[in-house]
Amino acid sequence: MAQWAHMSNLLQCLPDDTVNTLYPPSTFPIEVRHYISEWIESQRWEDFALENVEQESRARTLLDMAVSILQETAQRNVNVVDKMKLMQISRNMGVFQAQSLQFAVMVRDILRQERVLIGRNNDTLFPPFQPPRPEPLHDVDHLVLKVLELQEIRKNMHQMQEDLNWERQNYESLQGQFQANGLESGRTEIAKLQTQLQQLEFKVNSLSAARFQLLQECVDLLERCQGEFLVKLKAWRWAQHKSAIGLPFDDNLNPFQTRCEQLLGMNGNLRQEIMLIGEQMVDLQKRLAQLLQVLIESSLVVDKQPPQVIKTQSKFSATVRYLLGEKIAPGKAVMLRAQIINELQARNLGSAPSETVGELINNSAVLEHNVASKSTCATFRNMSIKKIKRADRKGSESVTEEKFALLFSAEIPITGCDTPYKIQMISQPVVVIVHGSQDNNAVATIIWDCAFSEPDRVPFVVPDRVSWSIMFSTLNSKFTSEVQTQHELDYYNQHFLAQKIFDKTNLSEDYTNMQVSWAQFNKEVLPGRPFTFWQWFEGVMELSKKHLKDYWSEGLIFGFIGKQHLHLILKDRPDGTFLLRFSDSEIGGITIAYVCSLETGGQKVQNIQPFTKRDLDIRSLGDRIRDINEITHLYPNFPKHEVFKKFYSETPAHNGGYIPVSLQTKVGKDVQGSTQTSNMPPVFMETAASPSSVASLTENSRSHFPMETQQPPGMVSPSDLPGSFSMDTHQAPNMVSPSDLSGNFSLLNPSFTPDLPSGMIESALSSEDDENISNIDFNSLLEFEKR
Repeated sequence: MAQWAHMSNLLQCLPDDTVNTLYPPSTFPIEVRHYISEWIESQRWEDFALENVEQESRARTLLDMAVSILQETAQRNVNVVDKMKLMQISRNMGVFQAQSLQFAVMVRDILRQERVLIGRNNDTLFPPFQPPRPEPLHDVDHLVLKVLELQEIRKNMHQMQEDLNWERQNYESLQGQFQANGLESGRTEIAKLQTQLQQLEFKVNSLSAARFQLLQECVDLLERCQGEFLVKLKAWRWAQHKSAIGLPFDDNLNPFQTRCEQLLGMNGNLRQEIMLIGEQMVDLQKRLAQLLQVLIESSLVVDKQPPQVIKTQSKFSATVRYLLGEKIAPGKAVMLRAQIINELQARNLGSAPSETVGELINNSAVLEHNVASKSTCATFRNMSIKKIKRADRKGSESVTEEKFALLFSAEIPITGCDTPYKIQMISQPVVVIVHGSQDNNAVATIIWDCAFSEPDRVPFVVPDRVSWSIMFSTLNSKFTSEVQTQHELDYYNQHFLAQKIFDKTNLSEDYTNMQVSWAQFNKEVLPGRPFTFWQWFEGVMELSKKHLKDYWSEGLIFGFIGKQHLHLILKDRPDGTFLLRFSDSEIGGITIAYVCSLETGGQKVQNIQPFTKRDLDIRSLGDRIRDINEITHLYPNFPKHEVFKKFYSETPAHNGGYIPVSLQTKVGKDVQGSTQTSNMPPVFMETAASPSSVASLTENSRSHFPMETQQPPGMVSPSDLPGSFSMDTHQAPNMVSPSDLSGNFSLLNPSFTPDLPSGMIESALSSEDDENISNIDFNSLLEFEKR
C-alpha cells in the first residue's frame, strides 16, 4: 500500500500516455491497481518468470484471487458506476485464464516500473528501485569459466609437483653429501632447502583442496545449468503443443542444440578432471554419469510433429531431431523407428510396448547430418497407418475421442561413451480416423487436448469441464490464427458465443465463470440444430479463412451476434442500414441483416438467406453487396460504396464477337412482383444482366461465359449445357435459388419452359426468421448494450 500511496501522488504529474502505458486499459486498468493495491503489494510477484512454466499453477491461483477480490470490492461499492466498471474489469481479466503466468509477469513488471518512477521523482520519499540481487549465474558460459579455472589449477599443481620432486631430490642428495663427509657447515643450506620443501608441499596441498572444492562446485553448477536447460526445452515442447490452438511458437531449435552440446562438453571435461586426479570420487562420478544419461535421453525432439488427425491409408510425415547429432560416434548409422501406441502404453513408457495397436508402414528413418544447417534429423516422409486396433470404448465415447501417439526410439552411440544409449520420445497426441467425415470431430478432440491439458499431466488426461473465460480465449486464439488476422473477437462476440453454447437467451447474464463441458463443446447437438457448437464454429472459421479474411480484418463484419441484440442496435436506424453476421442456423454461412420499411409504415429487420462457401465461390461478398440496392449504409452509418469499393470486381471488357454476360444478386420478389416484406424475409436470386440471356456459372466467381452472337436470343437446348439445371415452374420468372447456382447452369429466359422436375427454392421461412420486435424485452437489451 505504501508504494501505491507514493505512486498515486506521482500520477498527477505524469502524461496520460505514460499512465496508459503503465496500466494498459485492456489488460490491467488503473482501477485494478487502485482498489486492490494492498493485496497486490502483499504478494511475491518477483518470483515469476515466463520461462518458469512450473509456476503456472501458482500464477493461476493469484489471478483467481485477484478476480475474486475485485468482484467483492465491486459488490461493496455504493457507487453504481464504479461497481459496474469493476465487474466489467473482473470479467475481462478472465482472458488471462489460459495465460496466467503472463499475468503474473505483467504485474511484476508494473510494480518494477512504479518503483523506478518513484525513485526518479523523489529519492527521499521512497528509495529508488533496487532490482533483486540476481542469483549466481547458472549459464553455461559461467560454467565454462569455472572449468577453465579448474584446469588451470591442475596445470599449476602439476608444475608445482615437478618443482617439489626436484627440490626433494636436491635436498636428499645434499643431505647425503654432508653426512658422508661429516661436515657441519652445510646445516644452514639444508635447513633452507627444508623450508622451501615445506612451502611447496603447503602450496600443493592448498591447491589440491581448492581443486576438489572447485570440482564440487562445477558439478553442482552443471546440474543447475542442465536442469534449467531441460525446463526450457520442456517449455518449448509445451509451446509447440499449444501452437495447435493458435498461440505463438518459435520453432527454432538451434539455440537448444548449442546449449545441449555445451553441457555435454562440460560433462566430459569434468569426468576427465576426476580421472586425472587419480583418486576414486564415487559420488561425483555417479552424479556426472546420471547427468550424462539424462541429457542424452532428453535430446531427442520431435521437430515437425505428425498431423494430429491422421486418416488410415493416407500418407503423412514427421521429422525427429537429435540435438547431440554431432557427438554421435562416427561410422555408425543410427536408425530411428516409429510405432503407434495407445493412451495406456503412453502412460507406461520405459520399455518397448509389448502389444502392437497399429500397423505403420515406412516407419524407419536414418539420422542424417546436414552440414549447412548443422542439424541431425530423421525424416519420415511417407508414413501411413495401415490398420489400427482400438480400445474398448466407455459409454457414449466415440472413436474420434480416442487418442494415440507415435513413439520414436533408437540406440545412439555417443563419442566417449562405452555403450550406446536407448532413447525414445513420443509425439503429441493424435486421433486416427478412417473417413473424412470424422475429421471435424477429431479436430475438436485435439483442440480440447491442446487448450486445456496441464504441462505435467498423465498422458493424455484432460479436464471434462473448463471455465467459459478459458474457452473463449481458446476460440479467439484459434479463430485469429486460422483466419490469419489481427482483428480479435470482441465482447459482443464473446457474449453471443456464450449464449449459444449454454443455450441461454438472457442478455444481461454474466457467463465468465460458468463451466463448459466437453459434451457442450462437441458431443451434444445444439438445440434445434443437427450440429454441435464446434462444428458450427469451425464452419465459420473455414468460411472466414477462404472468403472473408479482408472484410473481417477491416472490421466490416459484426460476425457473432444474436437476433435480440441485432434488433437493438438496428432499432430506429434509417432504411438501408445493414450489418454482416454469421448465420446462426447454417454451418459456414454469412447473412446480411438490414432495415426496411413495412407497408403499414413501420420498420422491420430483414435477414437475407445466408451465403455459403459455394455462393461466394460464384460471386464475392463485395460484389453481392454492390448488387443489392436495398442496402445502402453499413452500421452505424458508413456508405457502402465507400467502405466496400475496394472489394468490387471490375467489369469485364468486350471480347470480340461475343456479348459479355454478368452475374448479379437481387432481392427476391413474390409472384405479384412486390418486394417481400411482412413475415417473409427476402430471398436472394442470381440473375443475368438481361432477362433474355443465359448465365454460365462456374466455381470461379470472376468468370463470365460469353454467348455466340449468331445464337437466337433466349434459345438454348439442355444438351448445350454442361452440368444440370433446374427451374421451379411455379416460381416467378428469373427467380432462382443460390443453391441452384453452385457449379450448375440456370435458365433465366422466361420463354424457355422445359418439361423437367421442378427445382427447389429454399424456404425463406427458417430459423433465420425475425422475431416480432414487439415481443422483445427491450429493457434487458438496453441493459446489455450499456454494459
